[in-house]
Amino acid sequence: MGRITTCVFDAYGTLFDVSAAAREAACEPGRAAFADKWTQLAEIWRLKQLQYTWLRAVTGHHTDFWKVTQDGLDFAMEAVGLDDPELRERLLALYWQLSAYPEVPDMLAALKTGGKTTAILSNGTSEMLDGAVSSADLQALLDDVLSVQTVGIFKPSSRVYDLVGQRFSCTPDQVLFVSSNGWDAAAATGYGFATAWVNRAGDPVDRLPWRPAHILSDLSGIPALVEAL
Repeated sequence: MGRITTCVFDAYGTLFDVSAAAREAACEPGRAAFADKWTQLAEIWRLKQLQYTWLRAVTGHHTDFWKVTQDGLDFAMEAVGLDDPELRERLLALYWQLSAYPEVPDMLAALKTGGKTTAILSNGTSEMLDGAVSSADLQALLDDVLSVQTVGIFKPSSRVYDLVGQRFSCTPDQVLFVSSNGWDAAAATGYGFATAWVNRAGDPVDRLPWRPAHILSDLSGIPALVEAL
């Protein structure tokens, strides 16, 4: 039996496909013009969403993740030349129902069968996360959903990673933290967690003081990694 007792996952981009909202909207009737722009919009939306969390954490001007999600979308729509209030509202509605990646249910089920605690640790609000978890029908596969709302600062603040030990009474070396964000996994390595970066896009490793301990192309290998640690 490995030393890992608790497996904690970032939500957006890790368990849930953040491009799903734009992709699904682009397939809806009457959105031919958006179909040519959705990939560009999705990329900019995600980037600005993350940048706004970092800037707010650094400057101490916290707001909730729903606000930065809306602000990121507004920037992205202007950047790609879209002025469509109805589309904006549709994209935001779909963000509450993001699809989980295909391997997520079986991966979480395998961890639960192996006796591991499973949880989300996310910048998202409790309400947003509850919506995504419910839409993907993952409630029975997660022991808890932890939001930065309780500490009032975004990742990668150590105060966010503190939530795991406070909730599950575990030490950092008993935790595998999994994120699709290389910077998030790197910061969690610095915190003391075992880490895995789900690098679906094959991106380079971020130049930071720490590195993710393990790099995977998707989540299907997580149960085997946990047992090996």
